[in-house]
Amino acid sequence: MIQKNSLADLKSKISKESKTIMELDSLYNEIENSSEEEKEMFNYQIKSLAKILKEINEQVKENLGILQMPKKLSEVRIQKSPVKIPSIPTAPLRTFAPKIAQPVPKMIAKPKKVTLSDIEKATIKRIRKKEEIVHKITEKKPSAYVRLANKMFSNTSNSLISKGYFRNMKRNLIKANIQQLAKSYVSVIFLSTIVSFFVAFLVMIFFLFFNLGVRFPFITLAEANIFTRFLSVFWVMFVIPAGTYLFMLVYPSIERKALETKINQELPFATIHMAAISESMIEPSNIFSIIISTKEYPALEKEFTKLLNDVNVFGHDLVAALRNLAFNSPSKKLAELLDGLATTITTGGDLSEFFDKRAQTLLFDYRLEREKETKSAETFMDIYISVVIAAPMILMLLLIMMRISGLGIALSTSMISLIMVLGVSVINIVFLAFLQLKQQNQ
Repeated sequence: MIQKNSLADLKSKISKESKTIMELDSLYNEIENSSEEEKEMFNYQIKSLAKILKEINEQVKENLGILQMPKKLSEVRIQKSPVKIPSIPTAPLRTFAPKIAQPVPKMIAKPKKVTLSDIEKATIKRIRKKEEIVHKITEKKPSAYVRLANKMFSNTSNSLISKGYFRNMKRNLIKANIQQLAKSYVSVIFLSTIVSFFVAFLVMIFFLFFNLGVRFPFITLAEANIFTRFLSVFWVMFVIPAGTYLFMLVYPSIERKALETKINQELPFATIHMAAISESMIEPSNIFSIIISTKEYPALEKEFTKLLNDVNVFGHDLVAALRNLAFNSPSKKLAELLDGLATTITTGGDLSEFFDKRAQTLLFDYRLEREKETKSAETFMDIYISVVIAAPMILMLLLIMMRISGLGIALSTSMISLIMVLGVSVINIVFLAFLQLKQQNQ
């Protein structure tokens, strides 16, 4: 029984050697027409297979030692005859080793065609296509305006940032995914403020000598004293530069809030998706790769791409990458999700259960926000009906009554119609802009 088991074990190991040699041969064929990166990967696989083949050879030697080979015949004594019959020399029996070694040359022979499994074909296809989890980011060169700003104010910007100024703006630049250095953005703020000062000066000079009216000709010469005109328009030189500076200072925070809104809208459904993926006991980092490949969550795709770049390019472990992304995330809800995921991975918790519970919480918050938006939309509809429809009609009636009675300003019918059309148009534009900003901030 031991002999049969040893032979079966020996046969299986030789079969493994045969398959390993065939795989080595296919890898040597593939490596000839490969790039440098592919050659490194193929060499690593060849070394692994050679190591496995060496181990199997050692095991085969051990099995050959265990096998009981037939011994040479000794002298044969016949009990019935008192005469001693001399032993007949016999040729030694052939051992099993040569028989086992005979098929080896056939196995080493180069096969005409190697059939690869589906997994091997997919792996070679992925290597040749050079698939990368890291998304390609096109390098953008700074514009001439940014280069000019850096030349003029880069030293000043560096000194102010090193002293602690613009700290919040710097954090908002990172969270809003604005691909610009903090010193470059601060330099652009300074240059834009100076440019707006000259623009404001030209505007002030224009209003110092000219008037704007609603009737033709729309631009007329100013008749008032120049000193009086200067006192009424000099504020333009300070308001426009100050407005430019403040707008550029708060612009990164506006972008961050808009990105946060988009992420919060996608996060509940992406978390449900991640919960379903984690049921298959997949490696945690592959969950984010699958979410990116779906192309269904564009805002989260950028954040998860940064996470995979942190792991694959910078070499950080997944937990450290999750904590870095949570620290730089524009959304508080996403930061809480990533911190909780890092804690779950560290403590060895159940990822599927974690994603399920977090998805329930996020979906409940999403429904509450949708209900608030529905109620606010009803309120805005009432305001729109009151301001855009009822108020212009009442104002038009008042103007017509004032014209008929001769009280107050007497306007012609065409002028009243023009005022109503312009008023309704301006109110609609302001209302649409307000709704657009309201939608971005929700």
